[in-house]
Amino acid sequence: MIHDPNKVYIFDTTLRDGEQVPGCQLDTNQKVEIAKSLELLGVDVIEAGFPVSSPGDFNSVIELSKAVSNPIICALTRANKNDIDVAADALRYAKRPRIHTGIGSSDFHIKHKFNSTREEILERAVEAVKYSKKFVEDVEFYAEDAGRADIEFLAKMVEAVIAAGATVVNIPDTNGYCLPDQYGSKILYLKENVKNIDKAIISVHCHNDLGLATANSIAGLQNGARQVECTINGIGERAGNTSMEEVVMILKTHKILGLNTQIDATRFYEMSHMVRNQMNMPVQPNKAIVGGNAFSHSSGIHQDGFLKNRENYEIIKPEDVGFPDATIVLTARSGRHALKHHLDRLGHKLEKEHLDIVYKQFLVLADSKQGINDTDLNQLVALHLA
Repeated sequence: MIHDPNKVYIFDTTLRDGEQVPGCQLDTNQKVEIAKSLELLGVDVIEAGFPVSSPGDFNSVIELSKAVSNPIICALTRANKNDIDVAADALRYAKRPRIHTGIGSSDFHIKHKFNSTREEILERAVEAVKYSKKFVEDVEFYAEDAGRADIEFLAKMVEAVIAAGATVVNIPDTNGYCLPDQYGSKILYLKENVKNIDKAIISVHCHNDLGLATANSIAGLQNGARQVECTINGIGERAGNTSMEEVVMILKTHKILGLNTQIDATRFYEMSHMVRNQMNMPVQPNKAIVGGNAFSHSSGIHQDGFLKNRENYEIIKPEDVGFPDATIVLTARSGRHALKHHLDRLGHKLEKEHLDIVYKQFLVLADSKQGINDTDLNQLVALHLA
């Protein structure tokens, strides 16, 4: 299997893992609308659902398969024949179908979830991949809880499922447990010790329980993974999944990594709002890349530096991610430079001595209000000139 060594495949699981957030369930029409936007965004793979879990999920995979053409449409299963049969049926209209099957790889899961042994689990993993290959050529295998798995057993499992026909192997940090260097080392070990690893793409799927999902995903990519599983706004089970917009903009910003995606980042802000609104899932204001305050400056020192040269305090341009222009927010922490910027914008060209007087009045007002708006500024100038 020949791949561009510098290409990172973006696997979006907003409609599967992201939709598992309590209160964020979507109907099929909403999923289709989001899927069409994901296609325009440029994602490589859309995980459309878990078909055996409900009639709604089954139907959504069918309708998404009809609605989009370019991305691979992926359906999740457990490692059993019924799940795989149902997924294959749901994918029958997909132009580029993928079955995503797998089983636990850590001793925690093997003993306490499956009440099984490593040998039995390995056998089930291989059988699931072989059975999936009867329906589709593109089979992804997930080694659940790989973040806590014994590395030698994990390598043995990965080698076995690739030999059985897996085209992608997913190494999930299911519980968000790993530190970046631990997770990166795990990926590197697989690259160096699984003899047939060149026959498959390594995928990273990280959860954010300790706030490390994005860092771990980047560490995985730095050590040889070439697919990243992520969601818009980082939504997902518990504390969420890896945020697509964060990973893509890290790769764009740190060109030294030599990695690229086909994502049109200028669509991120619009995409973020769509997912937020459809799922009724607010985005925290300080969320990287798409949060409401991501390009807002309120500290006087920052505002002054930004107004002199935006690169003093911005490493990404708002327009790069489709964000409305950066904003200078006026608070009691703002300086004269920021106040002058807004007065000039409103057409009030004040000499320094007048600006000093208005600034003193502005500080008194700003101490009593959470934010200063244009009406406040116009009134301040009017009072001074009266």
